[in-house]
Amino acid sequence: MLDQLKAVADRYEELTALLCDADVVSDPQKLRQYSKEQSDLLETYEAYKQYKSVCEQLDDAKSMLDEKLEADMRDMVKMEIDELSARLEELSDSIRMLLLPKDPNDDKNVIVEIRGAAGGEEAALFAADLYRMYTRYAEDRRWKTEILEANYTELGGFKEVIFSVQGKGAYSRLKYESGAHRVQRVPTTESGGRIHTSTSTVAVLPEVEEVEIDIAEKDLRVDTFCSSGPGGQSVNTTQSAVRVTHLPTGIVVSCQDEKSQIKNREKAMRVLRARVLDKYRQEEQEKLADARKTQVGTGDRSERIRTYNFPQSRVTDHRIGLTLHKLESILDGGLDEIVDNLILAEQTELLQKVE
Repeated sequence: MLDQLKAVADRYEELTALLCDADVVSDPQKLRQYSKEQSDLLETYEAYKQYKSVCEQLDDAKSMLDEKLEADMRDMVKMEIDELSARLEELSDSIRMLLLPKDPNDDKNVIVEIRGAAGGEEAALFAADLYRMYTRYAEDRRWKTEILEANYTELGGFKEVIFSVQGKGAYSRLKYESGAHRVQRVPTTESGGRIHTSTSTVAVLPEVEEVEIDIAEKDLRVDTFCSSGPGGQSVNTTQSAVRVTHLPTGIVVSCQDEKSQIKNREKAMRVLRARVLDKYRQEEQEKLADARKTQVGTGDRSERIRTYNFPQSRVTDHRIGLTLHKLESILDGGLDEIVDNLILAEQTELLQKVE
């Protein structure tokens, strides 16, 4: 651990020197890259400095015990040693967490895709509930959301909704939401009062910048068509909707949310880049024999990461066995307790692997 800490401290100090270098200051890309790297290392660097300081204080206190001291002074020194030892143990635990491997995508914006799956209209209505939950959660964390594509149903649900969430750490918190979400409740479409089970699927992808993936124009087929659904004069009259197909992978993205064909293409490309890079990463991980499950699965009722039970006001996350009886609060964006527990479970697993 100390060797890792020393390496982090050396790199931090090296970056401090680089950020004062005239060549770096005049190069915006390098300046941004080094500034971000240093910012990412700051917390670990500060912890290292505290650790060193406490170690030095502890060594000084222990050396005092070798001297001839009066009983009262000796007791005070022993008390100080106990306090410093406890502080050193706390710092060690914190530092172990800081040194765990980090997901390089954690600070990125995300693209979230929600689709109604098993359950027909009720699944689409639940997809709308999930969309509201995530947008409320983003609002509480002062993140910005933007709909990229939406396919509505007659009752106000979503067959599909794709939206972006922009804000520091968005992926680090929302990545755990990928999978099938199950709802148990009496649907508004049910006249007999019977409880139905439906599912909606969620996929969370880190948003990809153009420099991160090279998609050649020759690999794209772009089709335009008239937009459909509610929307005013441009609906069904202008070729503003865009469908982009990535020929090498067969991935297709459509967008008709904007009245401008150019803006629809820009939005479609944001989604396409994220999906293509995710596909390539999955294929690479499979080659390395990493048994990574797909994020969404089939949307079948049995493939679930979380259940929302309305009659019992209960939400259960099946991955960590967490059950909370606060369904209304969670659907209103109160996801932090679930996300914090998922992060803790992941960190515990990583610590066990490291140890």
